Amino acid sequence: MDVGEISLLLTNPETEWIRGRPVQKVSPFRNHSRVQLLLGKRLDDWVRGPGEVGTEWRFRIAPPGEPRRPLVPDIAFVSLDQLRGLGIDEIQAPAFAPSVAVEALSPDDDGCDLASKIDVYLRGGSALVIVVDPARRTAALYDRQGVATLGTGDTLRHAALPEFQLTLDAFFDEALRLPN
Repeated sequence: MDVGEISLLLTNPETEWIRGRPVQKVSPFRNHSRVQLLLGKRLDDWVRGPGEVGTEWRFRIAPPGEPRRPLVPDIAFVSLDQLRGLGIDEIQAPAFAPSVAVEALSPDDDGCDLASKIDVYLRGGSALVIVVDPARRTAALYDRQGVATLGTGDTLRHAALPEFQLTLDAFFDEALRLPN
């Protein structure tokens, strides 16, 4: 059943529909930017073949029985299965949730808004939502079975990202290292 679509004008930074209202994305700080850049690069290096990775890519997501609304993950992985048969216009702002959505936390992020986005991604079809917290040097992996929080000494891996591995200590050391 189609229950409509919530349309928002393109803005800079982008505006998302969260908890029944338009929310303009937070302008990120350095650590957010570095984490987003390097994790996006690692995923893009891995993805050769099984899909595409993009940053700040707008998706139009409709959990069952709800209106389609725009969400813009910091990083998204979309499988080739999701992309097959779509034209260039359909790929620009897909009418589905990404296979994997990644959100990098900034100090100003609202916890209730983040929880809502995670819920919408998962109910809308994402297999995995990764929330990276540069301040705590952690990654929380949300899927339909629950949440697993990874930190010091852990390696990020999940069935939604076959054969992808990211050693968190080395990743955060590189991402957060200050320039000399």
